[in-house]
Amino acid sequence: MCAAQSVRPIEILLVEDNQGDVDLTREALEKSKIYNKLSVVSNGVDAMDFLRRKGKYAHAFRPDLVLLDLNLPRKDGREVLAEIKTDDDLKRIPVVVLTSSKAEEDILKTYNLHANSYVTKPMDLAQFFKVVQTIEDFWFTIVMLPPKEVK
Repeated sequence: MCAAQSVRPIEILLVEDNQGDVDLTREALEKSKIYNKLSVVSNGVDAMDFLRRKGKYAHAFRPDLVLLDLNLPRKDGREVLAEIKTDDDLKRIPVVVLTSSKAEEDILKTYNLHANSYVTKPMDLAQFFKVVQTIEDFWFTIVMLPPKEVK
């Protein structure tokens, strides 16, 4: 059974410090045909605490997908990505870098850190919605994800 056919919601962690982008992403996901639950953290330190279920995130879910901005306060998105992909408990979680940066250096660095994909945020509202919904459709209707708990 693929994740999109399960009865539980698809768990998505959005790591984004721009409230406007958070609102747009939330709205795009609410219009989706895929049952999902979105959690949001606004900095890299909270992202790692959420993923490691530390402190106020002790009861956080393990996300099926992380949408990660690069330019974050407290801990940069590149640092977060490096920590995720070198942690045996987290490295299988797909990480989609969703950022406004089109810099070749950022693209190369994030792929070298094992990002699963790199997507530039469009400035056009309709295109932004389309991009978010396409990411969700791809990761939850086409791709086979590893089980959450690896034995």
